[in-house]
Amino acid sequence: GLGTADHPLLGAAAELEDSGGFVFTGRLGLSTHPWLVDHTVLGGVLLRGRAFVEMAIRAGDQVGCALLEELTLAAPLVMTEQGGVQLHLTLASGDGSGSRAPSLHWR
Repeated sequence: GLGTADHPLLGAAAELEDSGGFVFTGRLGLSTHPWLVDHTVLGGVLLRGRAFVEMAIRAGDQVGCALLEELTLAAPLVMTEQGGVQLHLTLASGDGSGSRAPSLHWR
């Protein structure tokens, strides 16, 4: 069962029954999100850092985590003119304090 994420970059959400974590998915493309072109750097379109923060905060809000303590961007998400990017944002199971570590992957 997929639920909605109610976010322009994240389309669906599901609880991972085996771990107690959650996964949020989305698809980005310049044809579906033309405003992404506004952040062109050295000829490439990059997803803004604040978009990563916004997705992590939205996912946390949906599972009852009200605070994003830290988010490290290991690599930029470079958009291509053709096709799109599939996003997978996972939130680990709770650690007892209510915290959940976010992890975002794309292809």
